[in-house]
Amino acid sequence: MSNPIFGMSVARPNDEPVPTAGADFSKMLLIETSPDADAATFPLGKAVRFSTSNAAIVAKLGTGPLRDAVSGINAQLTGLNVGADATVVRVTEGASVPDTVANIVAALDKVGDIPSQVNATPRLVWAGRTAWRADGVTTNPIVAALPAALEKLLAVAPVDVDDTTAAKAISARETMNSQRLLPIGMAARVYEGTNLVTRPMGPRVLGLFARVDNENEGKPFDPIANRALYGLAGLSRPVAFSLFDGSTEGQQLLDAEVSIVVPGEVNVDGAIAEGGFTYIGTDNTDTGELWKQIHQVRGADYITVKLIEITRRFLGQKITVDVVEAYVNSILFMLRDHKAAGDILGYDRRVFIPDQNSPESIRLGRIKLDLGIEPAPAFKRAAIDLRRHRPAVEGLVADIVARLNTIA
Repeated sequence: MSNPIFGMSVARPNDEPVPTAGADFSKMLLIETSPDADAATFPLGKAVRFSTSNAAIVAKLGTGPLRDAVSGINAQLTGLNVGADATVVRVTEGASVPDTVANIVAALDKVGDIPSQVNATPRLVWAGRTAWRADGVTTNPIVAALPAALEKLLAVAPVDVDDTTAAKAISARETMNSQRLLPIGMAARVYEGTNLVTRPMGPRVLGLFARVDNENEGKPFDPIANRALYGLAGLSRPVAFSLFDGSTEGQQLLDAEVSIVVPGEVNVDGAIAEGGFTYIGTDNTDTGELWKQIHQVRGADYITVKLIEITRRFLGQKITVDVVEAYVNSILFMLRDHKAAGDILGYDRRVFIPDQNSPESIRLGRIKLDLGIEPAPAFKRAAIDLRRHRPAVEGLVADIVARLNTIA
């Protein structure tokens, strides 16, 4: 509009730091079969988003693996958090396991289209049949397809591996190399009616992620290790574990970055708990230690999404001192809040480095920022030296002398 000749005009400059709301990193994607599901509600190959607290919708999943996955997720949700925001892709049950695996891989190949289809980006993914391998040396095709799919979503995935022996579980883990994969070396024993059956542990861990996120204002910065898993009647096999003995099978699996679930034991010092079933695991399958702990990867993803939100607010504006200052301050204020909340240990305020922003780059409309953050690590081991304290005896002697002097 034209400015008036006689009057006033009001403008709203957009050169202030902008806030960000973040994103819900507990949204889930489940890919599996369910032959008796309601085809109208859950068409084959179509992404369907729903709340797992909606009993009527869940009932239409039928009795297949997808229904068990939802039940396993819901069993982990406590308090007022009684449902998860889940998207399901139901695939066809093949004539053989390799056929079903191929159908799940085909769904993973299209995972980048799902956010637009359901208006939500899942950050937690579970794909079934990952425990199957054609032989002892090749990678499961789903495991091979998952890293690329997860990168598109900034998501992570619990991966069920062969639970029959530690050697087979570790062999399967050796086929993986990704910051976004969390191998799990045992399956769950659960009741379906009066029948005791073995089902994948992955969906239960998915629900545990959601529960811990919910305990921390929906933010994905906290580890999920040493937390109870609910709804289990038992485990697919016993695995020896001790907090003190690194030679136990459970410790060997953890050393190979394969997560475990262990039962509680009363009056056993080396037990992880006195009762129930406890999940233990922190590490993904990345090579190197910088981004080994999966909660740190999720936390960095969360900050990345906030950076996207901030950047899209400034793109298209002229590069001026005010605009760049507002852009940088928006990022620094966001990191400051996460530092204050204990989500990260700290961050580097020197994000605009002159040597990385030449006049030629600025002329092209390009700004380079160098962000340094330090995620908080999980507490994995305590080393304690217990020694005698001679000053306490000296204090005892001094007390005795003082008491005797008082009596005298």
